[in-house]
Amino acid sequence: MASNRHLGRVIVLQSLYEYELRTLANDPEVDLDIIVAKNIEPYEKTLGDTEFVYNLARGVKANFESLDKVLQPMAPEWPISSISAIDRNVLRMGLYELSECRDKVPPKVAINEAVELAKAFGSDNSSRFINGVLGTAYKQLGISEEEKHGSDDKKDSQAEPESNGADGNNETGADSGPESAEHE
Repeated sequence: MASNRHLGRVIVLQSLYEYELRTLANDPEVDLDIIVAKNIEPYEKTLGDTEFVYNLARGVKANFESLDKVLQPMAPEWPISSISAIDRNVLRMGLYELSECRDKVPPKVAINEAVELAKAFGSDNSSRFINGVLGTAYKQLGISEEEKHGSDDKKDSQAEPESNGADGNNETGADSGPESAEHE
């Protein structure tokens, strides 16, 4: 059965969003694995690779602080805490895939998938903001030419990133900021 990694990323975003909000509400019962399992259940047959979903969700959660520290200087006008929970978690997921999953997910795919999540679930400016920040991360991570043009990840889409990101025309979105920026 083929894997549907885009759907997997949607489930991870939904799960991280719920986990973060329940944590902020001091929910003593919050457990990311339980949240992911609940969110996977309706899509398990369509999804295929549930291990990808669990690994991505756990990896991002385990690195919230370090991911936020890397992201903050890339959008200095927008403190991480003021970025909407959706955008914040899309950024974390994208950065995690760029930095920790390069052997499995080509960098351009990681950026494209984050941009698509921002288009689907963020505000009108979210996709530009996400693309700009992750484009900056892409450059700052010093990804080698070999990694840039590495093997195709047949489980992911192969579209090119939008013009404001990984192609060198980086905008952090800090001038206009994400319309969805709010304290959550």
